[in-house]
Amino acid sequence: MLQGLTGWHFLIILAVILLLFGAAKLPALAKSMGQSARVFKGEMKAMKDDDASKTDAASVGTASAVEQPATDGRTDAGGNPEPKS
Repeated sequence: MLQGLTGWHFLIILAVILLLFGAAKLPALAKSMGQSARVFKGEMKAMKDDDASKTDAASVGTASAVEQPATDGRTDAGGNPEPKS
């Protein structure tokens, strides 16, 4: 899409942006874009942290569900567990 653009094309685009927004509004526009990018980056990091914590919690939950407590397997002749002495 942008394969045929050269340096002159970018200069013309910059001049059109300057005419549309004016020189006084460009610093405010750049500041607001920077803040938006910072907020977006923070939200993406928070989403990754949430996914990682959910994955960790799920793996801990399944590991505890899989592990069975150790039991004494001795039974008497009737199949009832023998009482501990």
